[in-house]
Amino acid sequence: MAIRQPVVSVLGHVDHGKTKLLDRIRGTSVQAREAGAITQHIGATEVPIEHIYKVCKQLIGNKKFDVPGLLFIDTPGHHSFTTLRARGGSLADIAVLVIDIREGLMPQTIESIRILRQYKTPFVIALNKVDTIQGWISEEGRPFILAEKVQQDHTLAAFNDKLYTVIAQLADQGISADRYDRIDDFTKAVALVPISAKEGEGIPDLLLVLIGLAQRFLESQLEKGEGPGKGTILEIKEERGLGKTLDMILYSGTLKKGDTVAMGTRGAPVVTKIKAILKPKPLDEIRDPRDRFDSVKELHAAAGVKISCQNCEGVIAGAPIIVVKGPNDPAIKALAEETSIKIETQEKGITIKADAIGSLEALAYEAKEHDIPIRKYGVGEITRRDIVEAAYGDKKNCVILGFNVTMSKDAEAELANHEDMKVMTNQIVYQLIDDYIEWVEDSKKKTDTDKRSEFSFPAKFKILPNCVFRASKPAIVGVRVLAGRIRPGENLIIPDGRDAGRIKSIHTGEDALKEAKQGEEIAVAIDGVTVGRQINEDDIIYVDLIESAYKQLLNLELNDDERLAMDETVAIKRKEDPFWGM
Repeated sequence: MAIRQPVVSVLGHVDHGKTKLLDRIRGTSVQAREAGAITQHIGATEVPIEHIYKVCKQLIGNKKFDVPGLLFIDTPGHHSFTTLRARGGSLADIAVLVIDIREGLMPQTIESIRILRQYKTPFVIALNKVDTIQGWISEEGRPFILAEKVQQDHTLAAFNDKLYTVIAQLADQGISADRYDRIDDFTKAVALVPISAKEGEGIPDLLLVLIGLAQRFLESQLEKGEGPGKGTILEIKEERGLGKTLDMILYSGTLKKGDTVAMGTRGAPVVTKIKAILKPKPLDEIRDPRDRFDSVKELHAAAGVKISCQNCEGVIAGAPIIVVKGPNDPAIKALAEETSIKIETQEKGITIKADAIGSLEALAYEAKEHDIPIRKYGVGEITRRDIVEAAYGDKKNCVILGFNVTMSKDAEAELANHEDMKVMTNQIVYQLIDDYIEWVEDSKKKTDTDKRSEFSFPAKFKILPNCVFRASKPAIVGVRVLAGRIRPGENLIIPDGRDAGRIKSIHTGEDALKEAKQGEEIAVAIDGVTVGRQINEDDIIYVDLIESAYKQLLNLELNDDERLAMDETVAIKRKEDPFWGM
């Protein structure tokens, strides 16, 4: 059975060299033409086996492979990988995770690893920028295993230090990794291939590892499936002379000009006809080609192409596209099922939005892992309606998390009307989740603080010996706060339950204080008592609690000393009323 070329996704942290690597493989300079030299869109490049033979000649001689080449997908970052789905799994057959040897694992690297695990995608690591190691002698296009032999001892020591730092960081993420030339069993360890995308060094090793792993482990899933074409839409763009076009990966079967296709939308699938199939030349780039596309009548998997259709209204990135016999083809129902987003919702929860189906599922996956309930979800920008609907709920759930999306102007205007509404956006899923968790914790602390200020809080203090400054009207004594915090206006009691006056003011030196906390020694003016009668030196005085406040205090987080003070105060109150606070 003939096999197709594997789809290889390249991902990693921003500026670690993903596009530079592909530029080196294909001999192009897409990166230089990108805005800010950062990848803005997903792209695809076909690398035929003949080119790989040429690049890897020093390593393989005249050895041949059954794999016809590699189809690389370049993404703006880890998050776009989640849009590259096929049959509910990952569109990529294998992935290359690019890591800067100087910086090691960064937030998007860790995100990428999580996504690769979620989709169970095998991957290799391209350890980039070895040329930046002090003293490294580079030679364009040289295999790494030959480059290593000509380096000086101090350079190799610096290289190995960086290498083992990355290996240790990967181990912290639960990944066993080693240099590719030191691995006996590729099913148990992830291959690390040191490279310089800038100089082309190590590129032969990387291509050889990819082809070798595909040949050995992926052959069965790379069997060329005959029959109707199946693909995934990468991006929707306006092209001069063509109107709206779709960049897509055909991963199975055959696609022909004039075919009827069904494509996923947010609602029912769109059924339309293909007007044109535009294929970039080998080693050229679907996103920013040097040469004009070839218009083809027929296409076989796997390939990255641009298509023009009669109607692509509502089609979304990450959605499937399949060839069908007509509008009543049963495959359309299956496509609708695949496009439908299966996210568990609850009556009370937050709202999540993302740029594509896969991205949304990735966000929902992480939310579920952290027990964050979801009430509503959707693909696309955050709209005014999202704000209005999310605003009705308790404060904790008046939240919208947006993954790689923006907010419409109407939504921004509406947000100004909802003081308690919180909108968070980020391009890293786990950081978005972490931001939300941190906000919840901060809000809880703020709420607790607000509640503490609403009513008396459990507290006790001791009147210090030799610190009576006035006996009455008001009594002024030096005290040490033993637990909680005390404030002016609070009523006081002594252990036998009798009234101990009311705090008039709190001072330290000449300064009046709004409150005094555990451990502080201050002067307290107390109305309604006389030292030597109701209170004395060394007495322990408690802040009096009201019953309704006590019931609310049970829901607050108290430290051990505060809880002890509350329990002691409750015991004092129950001497007079055994059912107090029950």
